[in-house]
Amino acid sequence: MGIFLDVFKVFWLFSWLVIASLLLFIPVTTVALFSRTGNLAFNFSKAWAWIVLKISCVRTRIRGRENIQKGQSYIIISNHQSHFDIPALVTRLGIQYRWIIKKELLKVPLFGYALYASKNVFIDRSNPQKAIASINSGMARLPKGASVMFFAEGTRSSDGRIQEFKKGGFAIAVQKGIPILPVTVNGSRKILPKKALVFHSGEIEVVVDRPIETRGYTMERLDELIKKTREVIIANFNPEYAPGAET
Repeated sequence: MGIFLDVFKVFWLFSWLVIASLLLFIPVTTVALFSRTGNLAFNFSKAWAWIVLKISCVRTRIRGRENIQKGQSYIIISNHQSHFDIPALVTRLGIQYRWIIKKELLKVPLFGYALYASKNVFIDRSNPQKAIASINSGMARLPKGASVMFFAEGTRSSDGRIQEFKKGGFAIAVQKGIPILPVTVNGSRKILPKKALVFHSGEIEVVVDRPIETRGYTMERLDELIKKTREVIIANFNPEYAPGAET
């Protein structure tokens, strides 16, 4: 019975992912191609995220939303525990932001251009210099007031602990003088850990801390900024997160 249920869960989630993607692909692509800002396409992506959460019986809640100033651009720095971090962040933060995406996706017909037209930021990972240059190029295309999301660990945590942070997002924040918005995701690893296929219902908490001002920091003090941000995220991190009140 247990194996049958696990297989059913995998089939159920995969089927709905395909259905939701097909239903929203045409409208998202269309608005992305004709929108100057990409904001409407991002709003459509919230529908996809909402469907994923609902069909998985995953609830979400947020603490600290009052720390987000409307119209302010941020470099959003978040920990990364699960694929479910993405729909939780999209639906809960309530602001326009763009993703850092591998440049290889630009080669996907139509879809790649839709991502580009939506003003997402593409990264060239071939070496650190090209990575920074490609992010800078993407930042120049962002609409006014939009933020950029960085999973600073670079990938999902394999053991549940918060890993060391990579420098890319912090370097951009210092170069552009953009404040960092520290965000902590709790509970998502219990929903779907790295390398797992079977999801579990539950609750994900998104915690937004006070923005960290980057003006006054230099590239020489980058490690100091990284350490400060990581400490804030760790302070709000609860690997044994137990669901609170439903929202």
